[in-house]
Amino acid sequence: MTQVPTPGTKAAPIWGTGRRKTAVARVRLLTGTGKVLINKREVDKYFTEEKDRASARSPLVATNQLTTYDVFARVEGGGPTGQADAVKLGIARALLKADPSLDPALRAGGFMTRDPRMKERKKYGQKGARKRFQFSKR
Repeated sequence: MTQVPTPGTKAAPIWGTGRRKTAVARVRLLTGTGKVLINKREVDKYFTEEKDRASARSPLVATNQLTTYDVFARVEGGGPTGQADAVKLGIARALLKADPSLDPALRAGGFMTRDPRMKERKKYGQKGARKRFQFSKR
């Protein structure tokens, strides 16, 4: 279901949502030149670590769409790595909506799987999620 714009109008944006831990990314894909903006900042300025920059761009690189689309993402919650992975999933989902033929490449790269790992909650009567208070026999 590729979205084809009618002549004389702009292409409709393609949306994708990505989540990881407590980070949520709302990604908008538009046909363009390959600009990637996260919270209105360039991806190289937003993420300080190279691994996070590479992670955010990886679905575009894996599908050879780096210069085909402009990416605009709003991310909140979590830390830098969680946000980068949330953006990665959002871009992958938006790319799949834009062009379903990219599905094998995205699945092979592991971009369509949401990481289910979350922080475990603290339990009552304990110091943390797993740690207990010191036990005393007497």
